[in-house]
Amino acid sequence: VHILFKAHPNTEMTKFINAYKSASSRLIKRDFPQVKKKLWKEMFWSRSFCLLTTGGSPIDVVKTYIENQSEK
Repeated sequence: VHILFKAHPNTEMTKFINAYKSASSRLIKRDFPQVKKKLWKEMFWSRSFCLLTTGGSPIDVVKTYIENQSEK
């Protein structure tokens, strides 16, 4: 899953990402209860994640990259 967002430099990214994963997991399980049958130990997301900065790349280039990931 690729998610593009903008954050303040002082944002504690680990806390933000864990909160995002927790909230999205609850909403997905609530709205799509059949997903629970496919889960391993009730976990929707893995505990790991990869966080990258765009390094000043134009936002359109980053969006195009993300959109094309499903094609590979």
